Amino acid sequence: MLRDSQNEVLGTPKILMSKLFNLSDEVAVVIGGTGGLGGAMADALAEAGAKVAVVGRNPERGAQRVAEIKAAGGSAIFQAADALNKDSVVAARDSIQGQLGTTTVLINAAGGNHPDATLPPGADYCKLPLDAWRQVFDLNLVGGVLLPSQVFGESMVSAGKGSIINIASMSGMIPLSRVVAYSAAKAAVINLTQFLAREWATTGVRVNAISPGFFPAEQNRALLYNEDGSLSERGSQIIGHTPMARFGKPDELGGVAVWLASAAAASFVTGQNIVVDGGFSSVTI
Repeated sequence: MLRDSQNEVLGTPKILMSKLFNLSDEVAVVIGGTGGLGGAMADALAEAGAKVAVVGRNPERGAQRVAEIKAAGGSAIFQAADALNKDSVVAARDSIQGQLGTTTVLINAAGGNHPDATLPPGADYCKLPLDAWRQVFDLNLVGGVLLPSQVFGESMVSAGKGSIINIASMSGMIPLSRVVAYSAAKAAVINLTQFLAREWATTGVRVNAISPGFFPAEQNRALLYNEDGSLSERGSQIIGHTPMARFGKPDELGGVAVWLASAAAASFVTGQNIVVDGGFSSVTI
């Protein structure tokens, strides 16, 4: 590969490091930004200069997240939407465009589990309720990726640029013993991410996934901790299987989100699943 005296690839301008993670020209939508992990990524995008739309169903939590972003010097709005309702997602996209401009970054962070789709020890998989299974797939795959990617992806493809970041899970790669529906749904998220990356590869739209490991949050805290704050049996097993010997912290997803959002830093990155799990998935025994 030919290079000039300043070690630049001929015909390709050198990008300054200070520009690689500057998102000041980006409009970032974080669906599920009212939650802990989605909110942490919204914070990181705003700190990098993006105008952020926090999207969710809880106006109180949305307003709180926006206030925190603004207090830190960032730019943000809250937009109510139901990710499982396409008309609601379309209305959200149009409203955000009117307030901030065309969306260039989409983080699909909506998701979760259903207690009836979780198998306790000794439970019979054959008795798992179909309705609960469907709810988990709707939440994580349909509302979590499919509909928002259709709606916002359409405008990104038309504009010829964009970055979609889907939040999958380490359990989508390694099916965990109890959260069978959640693991299967997140595996589907990874697969759909790869499909969309291939489908839109020549349009200027990149599609990637982030797979967090174990991050304590409202929905899984009772699984990981006892009421007195000590680790549960399950929590102890997880820590013992994690080389870094701890759970993840929400802000540890921010750097990955900013990198994947940056058209400069991740310009040749698409169809990838970035695992952030403290090494959990690297341990086989």
